[in-house]
Amino acid sequence: MSGSNADSWVVPFDEGRAADKLLLGGKGANLAEMTHIGLPVPPGFVVTTEACRSYLAEGQVPSGLFDQVEAALKDLEARTGRRLGDPSAPLLLSVRSGAPFSMPGMMDTVLDLGATPETAAGLAEMGDERFAWDATRRFLEMYGRVVLGVSEETFNHNLEAAIESAGATDERGLSAEQLAEVSDAHRRSIADAGQDLPEEPHEQLHLAIEAVFRSWNGDRARAYRRVEGIPDDLGTAVNVQMMVFGNLGDRSATGVAFTRDPATGENVPYGDFLIGAQGEDVVAGTRHVHPLAELADEFPEQHEQLLANLDTLEAHYRDLCDVEFTIESDTLWMLQTRVGKRSASAALRMATDMVDEGLIDVDEAVTRVRPKQLEQLLHPQFGSDAPEPLTTGLAASPGAAVGAICLSSDEAKERGIAGEDVILVRPETSPEDLEGMVASVGLLTSRGGLVSHAAVVARGFGKPAVCGASELRIDAKADTVTVGDTVLHAGDVISIDGTNGQVAVGEVDLEIPGDDPRLERLLDWADERRVLHVFANADTADDAGRALESGAEGIGLCRTEHQFLGDRLPLIQKMILSRSPEEERDALVELERQQREDFEALFEVMDGKRVVIRLLDPPLHEFLPNVEELHIKEATDGLSDHERDLLEAAEQLREHDPMLGVRGIRLGVLRPEVYRAQVRAILEAAAARTAAGGNPLPEIMLPLIGTSQELEWGVNLIHEVAGELRDAGAEEVDYTVATMIETPRAALRSGALAQYVDAFSFGTNDLTQLTFGLSRDDVEATYTPRALELKLLPVDPFRTLDPDGVGRLIELAVKEGRETFPEIVTGICGEHGGDPDSIALAHRYGLTHVSCSASRLKVARLAAAHAALEVSGPDATA
Repeated sequence: MSGSNADSWVVPFDEGRAADKLLLGGKGANLAEMTHIGLPVPPGFVVTTEACRSYLAEGQVPSGLFDQVEAALKDLEARTGRRLGDPSAPLLLSVRSGAPFSMPGMMDTVLDLGATPETAAGLAEMGDERFAWDATRRFLEMYGRVVLGVSEETFNHNLEAAIESAGATDERGLSAEQLAEVSDAHRRSIADAGQDLPEEPHEQLHLAIEAVFRSWNGDRARAYRRVEGIPDDLGTAVNVQMMVFGNLGDRSATGVAFTRDPATGENVPYGDFLIGAQGEDVVAGTRHVHPLAELADEFPEQHEQLLANLDTLEAHYRDLCDVEFTIESDTLWMLQTRVGKRSASAALRMATDMVDEGLIDVDEAVTRVRPKQLEQLLHPQFGSDAPEPLTTGLAASPGAAVGAICLSSDEAKERGIAGEDVILVRPETSPEDLEGMVASVGLLTSRGGLVSHAAVVARGFGKPAVCGASELRIDAKADTVTVGDTVLHAGDVISIDGTNGQVAVGEVDLEIPGDDPRLERLLDWADERRVLHVFANADTADDAGRALESGAEGIGLCRTEHQFLGDRLPLIQKMILSRSPEEERDALVELERQQREDFEALFEVMDGKRVVIRLLDPPLHEFLPNVEELHIKEATDGLSDHERDLLEAAEQLREHDPMLGVRGIRLGVLRPEVYRAQVRAILEAAAARTAAGGNPLPEIMLPLIGTSQELEWGVNLIHEVAGELRDAGAEEVDYTVATMIETPRAALRSGALAQYVDAFSFGTNDLTQLTFGLSRDDVEATYTPRALELKLLPVDPFRTLDPDGVGRLIELAVKEGRETFPEIVTGICGEHGGDPDSIALAHRYGLTHVSCSASRLKVARLAAAHAALEVSGPDATA
């Protein structure tokens, strides 16, 4: 927006544009954009995010703000022919929040501002006396709660008492006189709460704006930003707009529409509407809504006009649009639009369809599906042998979940944080339920449609949800959920499938859905655009096969210690218990033979692809029984001779701090025959595959290096074994050598290390532990959550790379390693290799590849493309 400055706190809709969303908030910017392209938008103005930030920083309204508000209001009154507080021609206002990034329902709104006893007669002339008192009642409820802080339950009690006294079903059955009595009761409740209700509408407007500012720091807004990664310092804009009324008789209506189906992505308009209602009635889930298609039966002309407006918006924004609309006395108004939230499957379908339709290009299509959404596409569904459902509702958010029933958000939060799988079951949800929703594995409501709060939030968070399961009878006081003759209790296990709306009793076996051809198409596009190679962590041929199916370009980490488990454990224990070099060699012969078979099978599956094999890393005591358990057995049942030998070895090898003890290269130095046997197994397996016409590409990796001398010793050992095999007449094998960078010292000395190896692989799990001085297993469930809550840690460093510490070490190591050896290969092989944010950092640091578990390969491929496009093309977070 040209000419804006910090002293211009207010911007009329017709002076803004969509590009101004950081200043005007998403809602205000889009209202301005709709105004600009000629859609019928009720006029209004925006109080900017700069004003909010000033208010939050200084604790008071910025100088001149309300003067500008009054000037903008005067212009609005001139355009509408109505005035705020005018008894004969009253102007009613909506006062809505509008953050730069969508935060649906997380901040506060005041509607019907200006509905007072003095304006009742003028409002009655617009509709009737009942309409006037309904507007007044609604205003008092919202203003009393949002601005004055009076409990919502207080107003609900007044309304419910009136409904019961009148023998009505809901508030629609109340007469004008009864609504007036409810309004009087609300006023008394406000006074009883010790609050003064300002009667002057201009003062009400000023206080409402301040209340919306304050709601930026409300608990639910903070919780939502924390989950969604939205910065806390952006502030919210405030949108002040002329009210239009969908409750002005049977020729008025209100609704929510999407340009396409946000659950499936199908290219058909989608939404709900109500006749004789206001917008909050549609999303609250308290009334039975009608599908958008039925609008044509009641309002054919307005329905046609709405569809044309939806086409205009989608063509203009080149994306799914979410729209709120109102029909007031046969006149259609567009109240809001934004780029719509969508399920993961819908995001995928829209991205590919919009390319085919010529609406977007391939680069943008790749960025339209976020890595987190791709994870959701792999969510489970009910298996084919699932029992008959107990009931069904609306398929509000895809995926299936199994969990214990929780009937309150607080209980769901408590049990979810404790690690239990819970399903939050409510009549409907509200923004206050957010933290319980986040902690749950799924959501189930008895009321509400596909654009209800529960549905929208669940889709945004990628959680399975079934909404509007109207057969459910939920009794929170009795802790029961009843469907017909079936009574379930809090804590009982149920299963929900948000893909088809089914609810089942007990634990249903879940299945991962098959690959969607659209997904493979999207991933092919992603592969063409990413710079990073994507490898897999795989220890067996079966693991490698699964990795290939998911698009792995090679194996970035084969952990040889995993091949010593199961029925091979006695062999490694025999080696540990050996009392002479001869006994050790005898034990190693069989281990070497079995590992050779493992590697040969691995090379066969990964023919022509790099396979990085890490020599034995963990301390030897990890292959022995627990010392305490052996002592208990010794004191009770007694130990066999073999068990006594195991106990003696375990006690001898037990370390005070195993992470810093005899492991990695240190183990190789103390037990070199173990490393020599592993190297022989690798090279002999590669030779066998070569002789069979294969093309093995082994890379032998040395773990936990601290000094260049350690690395030189290990590399010499590898070359010596290769030379011995060659001298013995074995077929010569091409191989490369790598080292893991897992200690801060190794990262700082990377320039000296690079002269010995072909590749660096950053073991980011250990590197993070050693950089922070944290034991992951000990702090993940204790210190880390508390540190994140207090913002002592910006991210969980064991889930997402710490850019300021660990990231700097990686960046330095890459730079100095390449100064020594420009062609050195660099990659990540810790859990961070499958984390989208960490992959973005790996791209930024110029790494060659990332390596992750097979289940995260597709996510990593897409995330790597996002990282590349974020640098050279569209915003990857769009």
